[in-house]
Amino acid sequence: MRKFNVALALSAAVLCMSAPAQAEDLVFTLKNGTQSTLTRFYTSPVGVNNWEDDVFGQNVLNPGETMEITIADGRDVCKYDMKFEFEQGSDLDTTTDTQDLCEMGSYTIHE
Repeated sequence: MRKFNVALALSAAVLCMSAPAQAEDLVFTLKNGTQSTLTRFYTSPVGVNNWEDDVFGQNVLNPGETMEITIADGRDVCKYDMKFEFEQGSDLDTTTDTQDLCEMGSYTIHE
């Protein structure tokens, strides 16, 4: 019985010392497979009614270029809505899509 009590006490100590799990950053590669410059890229978890900030900030993604995207929003979700805006004067309209970004190592936007 003494061994059981010691094992139980050790198990309780280990559980108390464990830190709560934290969400990991979601990282993927975005490729511009169009002939137009991608000027803004927004994401938002599925079910959230507002777009988050522009992921690019001051950057753009030119035709054929790729960029590593990190979504560090502290959420533990995989399905994201995405919104793509192209340079003014482009023949392309604003485009939206929904994907499970955890399963994708890369995403290519096409015309």
